[in-house]
Amino acid sequence: MAAVPTPQCVFAGRDALGEVPLWHEPTQILWWIDVRAPNIQCWNPATGEHRRFDLPTKSVGSWAFRQKGGMLVSLQDGLYGFDPVDGHVNRLLQLEAEIEGHRLNDGRADNRGRFWIGTMHDTVRNPTGSLYRVNPDLSVHKAFDAVNIPNSIAFSPDDKHMYFADSPAKKIWVFDFDLDDARLSNRRVFVDCAADPGVPDGSAMDQDGCLWNANYGGGRIVRYTPAGKVDRVITLPVTQPTCCTFGGAQLDTLYITTATQKLTPQELATQPLAGALFAMPTSSRGVRVPSFGG
Repeated sequence: MAAVPTPQCVFAGRDALGEVPLWHEPTQILWWIDVRAPNIQCWNPATGEHRRFDLPTKSVGSWAFRQKGGMLVSLQDGLYGFDPVDGHVNRLLQLEAEIEGHRLNDGRADNRGRFWIGTMHDTVRNPTGSLYRVNPDLSVHKAFDAVNIPNSIAFSPDDKHMYFADSPAKKIWVFDFDLDDARLSNRRVFVDCAADPGVPDGSAMDQDGCLWNANYGGGRIVRYTPAGKVDRVITLPVTQPTCCTFGGAQLDTLYITTATQKLTPQELATQPLAGALFAMPTSSRGVRVPSFGG
């Protein structure tokens, strides 16, 4: 395995559940969410400026930039438009709002501007959630159900595969993906994480087709080759990394969000950087994350 630098804290936040970091190339600013606060935040690595927008909901699950400007955010009961200038939100559609205790979780846009998003029960760990595809015209299609905690949604650089994890199952699956008609097929295990200390959480793709996955509870980021083999293991000084993304002018800086939730006072005392944002240079370059077309 290749030697890698150590991730460094670049913003010492204290997020309960920092998640879904995404790099905005036009402004060279990193954005992410705190699911439990809930809020959406941004940090400018050139100036150190940090902004935070509190959201009017119990939780925020995921989000994407919009091609028309602004952002798409998944709040407790559906998808909303978000204006990063003034923090205004407006509801676009409801999703599983009728199912008591459900919320939206991980989501990612594909290269046709569709948003793929998973749902879950917020407190009961049963496979009652689903994965949906939201088209740019805001029509909704259920891809599959029987999901517990949806995570790791990512698309290969050639748009021929989609990755998906159900965290408690400790597996990452890969599907064959038809970009033109949004069809998923041939679901199979990409990585079995049963022997890992944590569970698979959010992921990022690089230009070599490798998947970088946050091992939540295991304090690691793991890079998997397209064949599902471990290529690199990056250890963090915190146990709960949640997601990662590539940023910087060359998309060669890996940004990592982390969490403090469920850590005991003793664990927090030994992990003073839990909930912080980390970054590290890499020899890999990331894939541009698409925007939502609606």
